[in-house]
Amino acid sequence: MTRIAGLHHAAYRCRDSEETRAFYEDFLGLPLTQALPIGETRSGRKARVLHTFFQMADGSCLAFFEEPDVPFDFKAQRDFDLHIALEVSRETLLEMFEKGKAAGIETRGISDHGFIDSIYFRDPNGYVIELAARKADTGTPADAHQVLADWSRTPGTE
Repeated sequence: MTRIAGLHHAAYRCRDSEETRAFYEDFLGLPLTQALPIGETRSGRKARVLHTFFQMADGSCLAFFEEPDVPFDFKAQRDFDLHIALEVSRETLLEMFEKGKAAGIETRGISDHGFIDSIYFRDPNGYVIELAARKADTGTPADAHQVLADWSRTPGTE
């Protein structure tokens, strides 16, 4: 069986590459490591796209595509619909909470989820960015399979 080694990158659309860079590099501290202009797709379709990559400490990246000539419905996402969660230390969580408030960026939290504490920002594209700090001792974890089975038996679910 093939084992997935890890995340190389997750990619999302963006409105403006520079505005996105300012949030991810200047605010969150993820360095811009690659910028790839794409003028033609592998299938031969002409395109005007910029693909940018912001690297995390483990080497994986968050990546974005700006394609100004193709409409995309950017909207503020609800936390349960779409969010990007990034792991940080407890110290960084507290620092970023204060930094977000001081910068006038929508900042929510600190939310206690039992096994992690989280704060939330909204990036310039409407995506919710969660910073999550693992808790040192969360006790006995819930059996995820049992929780799912119980959920699936709940009336009103299919």
